[in-house]
Amino acid sequence: MLIVPDVSTDLLGRIPSGTNELVHEQLVQAGIRFRQWMLGNLAHAAGHFGLALIGPPEFGWLDRSIGAPVEGTRWLRVVSEEEQWVGDACWTGNLAANVFDALRKPYVLDVCEWDDWRRVRAELMTLMPGEPCSPAEALRLPDEWWIDLRKTTDAIAAMPTDRFSTDQAEVAGRIQQHYGNSVNPAVRHWETAHGDLRWANLRGPDFGLLDWKQWGRAPVGMDAATLLCDSFAVPELAERVRDVFADVLDAGRLAQLYVEARVRR
Repeated sequence: MLIVPDVSTDLLGRIPSGTNELVHEQLVQAGIRFRQWMLGNLAHAAGHFGLALIGPPEFGWLDRSIGAPVEGTRWLRVVSEEEQWVGDACWTGNLAANVFDALRKPYVLDVCEWDDWRRVRAELMTLMPGEPCSPAEALRLPDEWWIDLRKTTDAIAAMPTDRFSTDQAEVAGRIQQHYGNSVNPAVRHWETAHGDLRWANLRGPDFGLLDWKQWGRAPVGMDAATLLCDSFAVPELAERVRDVFADVLDAGRLAQLYVEARVRR
């Protein structure tokens, strides 16, 4: 039986400060109902694939997705979206990432979709071993892990694709918003990127990289710049990232400005 998790601090944190008590309670109840609906979608997907859920569910960003381990050492992910956004690249990104058949990442085994009041997509995936990395603990990772990280990002960068993780208009808009006309925002060099290379998407102690929905073309160095920004809370870790990606970061100065602007939005 699925148990609805308690309203988490991340859910409560989305409610603007100063909201009156009645509206606050209405928003909390709406969040709980949405989570209940997503839990129902997860149960429906498990039934469709004929698999039992064997672990507690985890909600993704803004509760847009939910996932849980299922029997057979697999992971079941369910995402919902309003119909007008279903066609964007993120909707099929995990399945499209199966082209990276030699990397340590989840692979999509099966997919089903259905309509409720939103479009819902379920993805049955391989389950990655290990635990999520955190900046506080990442310095303990062995040298082999860092070598695997660099090999993986190099392999991603070399993959041809017509998908875009970001585009020129997005890059120019972010940079001009924060830096005005002091920086030329024209991207001269593009490569393929994971698109969300943060510590929460990395696994250890054996290397693994999760969450491929945003992969596609991006300014050179965007993945390295994203991981660097996600490491600043631990200065020694930021230095390690700089060492591992020194050449990429040097070539990707525009990507660093873009990532910084995106983080500061």
